[in-house]
Amino acid sequence: MPARSASRAGASSTSAQIRDLIVARGLHPGDGLPTEIELCELLGVSRTSVREAIKTLATLDIVEVRHGHGTFVGHMSLDALVESLIFRGVLSPGGDLQALREVVEVRQALDLAMADRIVASLEGTTNATLHRLVDEMAALQAKGETFPVQDRLFHAELLSGINNSLVGQLVTAFWDVYSGVLPRLGLALPEDLQLTVCAHGDMLRAAESGDVDSFRTAIVDHYRPLLRALDAPEAPETTPGG
Repeated sequence: MPARSASRAGASSTSAQIRDLIVARGLHPGDGLPTEIELCELLGVSRTSVREAIKTLATLDIVEVRHGHGTFVGHMSLDALVESLIFRGVLSPGGDLQALREVVEVRQALDLAMADRIVASLEGTTNATLHRLVDEMAALQAKGETFPVQDRLFHAELLSGINNSLVGQLVTAFWDVYSGVLPRLGLALPEDLQLTVCAHGDMLRAAESGDVDSFRTAIVDHYRPLLRALDAPEAPETTPGG
């Protein structure tokens, strides 16, 4: 085996050993890991393997290196997934932009799958944050502006009460992928963004009134302009949101 391939294989094996160590010791995000020398002794590997493994795990946010303080268990965000999917979307748009369409379809599927739980968490309430975000989106759209920040916050807040943090992370991650790929491909947002604003309001009102069917209908209405934009043959570049 060439030296470089052997080094990569060793780092991969050491990465797995460090992950196993984190699990075996019951460590949590923010907890400290053994020092580099201690890891060498515990795992029976070289310092080079440990260093390469730590670099790999840091890229995945499994560990966090704080220079001058040590190495800690990371918060395991989905940033690496987002970057990978953005890269995939840019490299393989295809004639029909299938890669980006798949991202939007996954977002819609997650929202629809969680519809019952979202409605149950909001039924009979009045969520001031969500209402404010809808109002801000409407005001921005009326001025011909997009509303990416408000849109992302809306979906995160919508899912905050279902007691499933992974779904919330996935939805915002796929939102980030979509908004990251769109401008790189020179694509435009749909001109009828007013429909998207209305769909956000419809989703909120349906959830607070306990109407799951109307909530699902509003979700489909929300994504319809985005999917239609991906079917357009050409469009001028603009700023993402939705």
